[in-house]
Amino acid sequence: MLGPLEILDGQHNVVPTAPKPRQVIALLLMRRNTLVQTSELIDELWESAPPTSAMTTLQTYIYKLRKILTARNSEEILFTRPGGYTLAIPDVCTDLHRFEVEAEEGKLLLRNGDPAGAAEVLQRSLALWRGSALVDVVPGGLLSSYVTRLEELRERTLDLRIEADLQLGRHQELISELKSLVLSRPLHENVHASLMIALHRSGRRHEALEVYQVLRRSMIDNLGLEPGQELRTLHQALLSEATVGAPYEQRRRPVLIEPHRSAAARSVTEETAATAGTAAAPVPRPAAPHAPVPAQLPADLTDFTGRESFVQQALTVMARNEQSAHPRTATAVAVISGMPGVGKTALAVHMSHTVRPLFEDGQLYADLCASMGTGRDPAEVLHGFLRVLGIAESEIPTDLEERSKLFRSTTVGRRLLILLDDASSLADVRPLLPGDPHCAVVITSRRRLHGLGGAWNINLDAMDSTEGSELLSRIIGTARVEREIHAARQLVATVGGLPLAVRCLGGRLSGSPGLTLSSLVQQLACSEKLLDELRLGELDVRSRYDFSYEGLGRVERSVFRLLSILPREQFTAESVVELLGSDSRTVERLLQSFVDSHLIDIVRWENDSAHYALPGLTRVYARERLLDTLSRDELWHERGGAPVGEPVGVTPPGR
Repeated sequence: MLGPLEILDGQHNVVPTAPKPRQVIALLLMRRNTLVQTSELIDELWESAPPTSAMTTLQTYIYKLRKILTARNSEEILFTRPGGYTLAIPDVCTDLHRFEVEAEEGKLLLRNGDPAGAAEVLQRSLALWRGSALVDVVPGGLLSSYVTRLEELRERTLDLRIEADLQLGRHQELISELKSLVLSRPLHENVHASLMIALHRSGRRHEALEVYQVLRRSMIDNLGLEPGQELRTLHQALLSEATVGAPYEQRRRPVLIEPHRSAAARSVTEETAATAGTAAAPVPRPAAPHAPVPAQLPADLTDFTGRESFVQQALTVMARNEQSAHPRTATAVAVISGMPGVGKTALAVHMSHTVRPLFEDGQLYADLCASMGTGRDPAEVLHGFLRVLGIAESEIPTDLEERSKLFRSTTVGRRLLILLDDASSLADVRPLLPGDPHCAVVITSRRRLHGLGGAWNINLDAMDSTEGSELLSRIIGTARVEREIHAARQLVATVGGLPLAVRCLGGRLSGSPGLTLSSLVQQLACSEKLLDELRLGELDVRSRYDFSYEGLGRVERSVFRLLSILPREQFTAESVVELLGSDSRTVERLLQSFVDSHLIDIVRWENDSAHYALPGLTRVYARERLLDTLSRDELWHERGGAPVGEPVGVTPPGR
């Protein structure tokens, strides 16, 4: 399986040439000696659109495979079981098993201080590879996850072998190999660090420093990130001609994932994060049937900009320090909340991709759809999570509480990262929290989620002028922004630094190369409806506010509209009481609700009294809603009929 798929009878490869039977036998081999459900095989072959004859066609493939295999064996090895099929093959008959055993042996030798033995065994294991895993099989969803995991294991085994060679002083011999690797893995910090060490120890310090600069430029251009703390420390050591030795190499020792066992069966030793400065102790985990490692995170944004302090802090918050006197006993939870369009999901996805190496047992993702008004049932989300973690359909209970208990039990002993996007309340989230302190959860919500003890709460603000201009430059090009930097800053200020709005403007400018930034500033200044200008394809600032507005109660909507009348800079609860003619307790409750929904900000406190302000585009939206309501009411008076819309004001209690 480590290359083109081969089932050898002597020197003769008996694997069928037709693509779909090759998929079937490949999946059976990857899941050898365990039950592969019929539904899994159908999903692998046809994904979401199986034909009506799928079952019959699958049975035909199994019949042909069984005929091929039994013709060369005295005993049957492909068995029909209730609900699926099992291919019974001794592990020792597969190259994958030999690779896994030798890779594990090499890892243990290196850990126990025998780099020479480790280098020999690891090189022998890597020599079993004849190309990319299952390179001549067209994979579906399940096989793709297996192939991805095998290639990751191959890379990490290679990292271990390079580390062993560095400890043996084979620096000059490694340089050409490492130079080739950095071309194929241009953003891989470990490979670049190894090349820097090898060059430095070969008396080529200037080349080592150049390797760092090339990587740094590439990371900034492609990811918007600086190299990690350990690589920066190595760079500083080279600049100061300090000794670069084993401590650095030991700190960055990679994790070895064992694909022949499930995440729950692995015993992992790893350094969780350079920025956290921690090292994980071996964690015993019970054996369990293996399942593909889920990798469900949405794609990251190539032009993600800013928020660097949150991204760096995530590495510390989500790493579990096993050597601490009081290691974390609860799941790490980060909650990102903020106004519509502020980039909550973008930050959550980017942050999750950044910390993903800490969670080798996989990443789960669910869009809870709170802002759409539909909201997903937590029981439905749990069902999807449990299935992807290898729990059979028949073993999943129907009751939400029982599903939640099973999910917590299933996640024990695993290092999982879970991203829950667009939650409306803690009731959505609590059943979806895992049961192991090695796991972590990232949550996004338009409202502050009070009551989640120990959570890292990120109240995301709009971008400042520098970050907004940088985002604009990543969309339309640095040169164009630098030519009109003042206009660029005006554009960012006009939309209050809201990332979604900046993306709308960037999209318009990108699609109109002849449009100057100054001209766009003038267009926005002259527009009667600014939010009409901030709509481009699926990017629509007004629709994001609509979701939040429709989630308010009738009275809350009325008060929210009237807040646009108050002074632009700031206002107090007393001024709102005077505007509405209501009592202070009701007003303070309403204002706190708006604060929790990120529709207004508390800008300062004075004499125990809060001073509030509407963010720029929020004020524009509230004023637009107010004028629409006034227009409808005016139309009603003209026609002498019933009111078309809601009342402009709010009726104070008791009046």
